[in-house]
Amino acid sequence: MSESNTDIAVVSLAQPIESIADELGRSFEEYGFAVIRDHGIPQELIDRAEALSKEFFALPDDVKRAYHIPGGGGARGYTPFGTEKAKDAEVHDLKEFWHVGRELPEGHALAEYMADNVWPDEVGGFRDTFTELYTAFEEAGARVLQGIALHLGLDRDFFAATVEDGNSVMRLLRYPPLEGEEAEGAIRAAAHGDINTITLLLGAEEAGLELLTAQGEWKAVAPPEGALVVNIGDMLDRLTNGRLRSTTHRVVNPRGEAAYRARYSMPFFLHFRPDYVIETLPQCIDPARPDDHPEAISSHDYLMQRLREINLA
Repeated sequence: MSESNTDIAVVSLAQPIESIADELGRSFEEYGFAVIRDHGIPQELIDRAEALSKEFFALPDDVKRAYHIPGGGGARGYTPFGTEKAKDAEVHDLKEFWHVGRELPEGHALAEYMADNVWPDEVGGFRDTFTELYTAFEEAGARVLQGIALHLGLDRDFFAATVEDGNSVMRLLRYPPLEGEEAEGAIRAAAHGDINTITLLLGAEEAGLELLTAQGEWKAVAPPEGALVVNIGDMLDRLTNGRLRSTTHRVVNPRGEAAYRARYSMPFFLHFRPDYVIETLPQCIDPARPDDHPEAISSHDYLMQRLREINLA
């Protein structure tokens, strides 16, 4: 389908999921991205989370670094500037971030895969707000996965068991303000694909997010205020044998005054359970080429393999 007569889908989760499943699927097949309105995450919660994120990042550097966990692969707490780099990139990205993960009860079968969260004492209400937002992201993600399942001809709740107690991570992200003439159009996060199942992103209204089309051109993703941007990760690409695309994307600095401001966003990386085996779906295998698909691998082993590539493991 050419770009002239179609575009990234913008769908409302207030609609019955059956009525938007194929529009979502078409967008994920062509672009790897879709935009979700009416996602059910309350604006008041988003505003509160954004304010607390800014409050944390405004803390002195030594206070923030006290929450950095050496050897933890950035999975929890604070990761300072210049740690993560995109696969095959020469330079580290210009960003600092904080990770909130799933909290499992003691003795849970999957507890070995998920470290305890750490919480900053200096920011009041941080734990309550981000625990609430984590749950809201999960609920929105579950609805999107229902649409994807229907598009693929699966039972609408196919993905529920695959992501139950999954190793999903919410990232609070700050790109610092850039200075000088080179700020306009500078690359803030190098071209990369996401490792996980799907990513839900809040805060993409600020211009700069771009995806690489199948034609090899960079295309801006410009969601309406308050919408979620959702993209396919490598795990779902692998499960569907490339039918749903994990698209390379990047963050570039906007032009004009916005180039000199800090940028904040909150992606939620929704993951399969660590023990879920990513084995290509039968309907995504070409009968003429029955062996042309990736080998089965557990979600955890795949994650570890990929984290080593991006300097986080």
